[in-house]
Amino acid sequence: MTRTITEPARSIPVIRETDVLVVGSGPGGLAAALACARAGVETVLLERYGCFGGNITQVGVEGFAWYRHPAMIDSEGIGREFEERAKAMGAAMPEPQSISHSLDAEGFKVVADTLVEDAGVIPMLHRLFVAPIMEGNTIKGVIVESKAGREAILAKRVIDATGDADIAHRAGAPTHKHPVEEMMSVSVMFSMCGVNKTRFIDAVKADPQTYGDWAVGGEWEISTSGKEDAMFSPFLRKPFQKAFEAGLIPDSVKTMAGTWGTVSDQGDLTYLNMCHLYLDGTDPDALTHGEMAGRKQAMHAIHALQAFMPGCDQAKLRNFAMTLGIRDTRKIDAVYNMSANDVKEQGRFKDSIGIFPEFIDGYGTLILPTTGRYFHVPYRAMLPKGVKNLLVTGRTIGGDKLSHAAVRNMMCCAVAGQGAGVAAAESVKSGRGFDAVDVEAIQHELLRQGARIT
Repeated sequence: MTRTITEPARSIPVIRETDVLVVGSGPGGLAAALACARAGVETVLLERYGCFGGNITQVGVEGFAWYRHPAMIDSEGIGREFEERAKAMGAAMPEPQSISHSLDAEGFKVVADTLVEDAGVIPMLHRLFVAPIMEGNTIKGVIVESKAGREAILAKRVIDATGDADIAHRAGAPTHKHPVEEMMSVSVMFSMCGVNKTRFIDAVKADPQTYGDWAVGGEWEISTSGKEDAMFSPFLRKPFQKAFEAGLIPDSVKTMAGTWGTVSDQGDLTYLNMCHLYLDGTDPDALTHGEMAGRKQAMHAIHALQAFMPGCDQAKLRNFAMTLGIRDTRKIDAVYNMSANDVKEQGRFKDSIGIFPEFIDGYGTLILPTTGRYFHVPYRAMLPKGVKNLLVTGRTIGGDKLSHAAVRNMMCCAVAGQGAGVAAAESVKSGRGFDAVDVEAIQHELLRQGARIT
């Protein structure tokens, strides 16, 4: 039995009261806060780290729209604005496998700051959500911890953009997560400097890899629709196989492989997604082990690239991401849970708050959007059961495994986030709960903000 202590009762200062509180500032939360503020409602954006951007800035996943190919129909709205604003501010460069731009993880911190300030969002960095404030089954705000101690923030509406459905779970909404062995892997992102770009690119061109190579001789079993198999992918496995045969990589990481993002003229090789772990991202002990074990794996990867990848012999570690890249933890049981059929067969919904192309990446499936097919993201998938005044957005919206492999992608998180932010604004303005809000009014404002919903 676990020992317990009784924490004495205490008064907690209410440091702010607001209309809408968004907790978490990844692509979903950042989009939600911007959309809500732009709809004319006071909005607070709460973030536990010292920068906004989540998976982009804190994990270093710079390939925001690497799925984009000719003939596809893409999302519009705030997600596209992230990319365009980054390009305009010098925080992006062309992505090697698609017609998109890779976002500079460090530069996007300034882009996000600018977006937040321009929209009039109230920023609150360095505060960690620890508990919901509840009256019965209605959320009234959250309790946070920081260097300032324990504080309370009250809000008329709350958006859970934590990425793990932390607020929904602790507020009593039904959530679920798969066993660790069924979850998608966790990535340890890192970058290198000192790469000879010419030699590196020449080697890539001399032995071009495809998406079909992902499933050959490694840890992954990938099913595609077939059309992806011959398409170029910035994929590396052979240097690691050679390093393993030479004794540079231990048995525990012999399946190391993955993708690179961009290589600059200055020799920065970024967005290296080579090291993968399996753990529960809601377990701090597992996260502790993963951070440390992941850094060890990354150093093995760097030694392998130095030895066996042309252009990397004089390169070294530039940086690790601030934290691990988690793909898969809790999902809510929503009023509507999306299905594999929805994302594979162009699901259409009257309560659509955005669209996303037929891009599925996870649980052993890879389908790239090259044909113009797309699905609607329904408002009801963000509406948790059992808790009032709460929306859940980002990768934790309701759905099954294959739908999660689609909606977890950053651009789709931004689509859902923009919808959640506009819904929160409309809910406050109308005085209606999230379960009774006028969906047509939400859609009208989304269109005004440049989103595409059909």
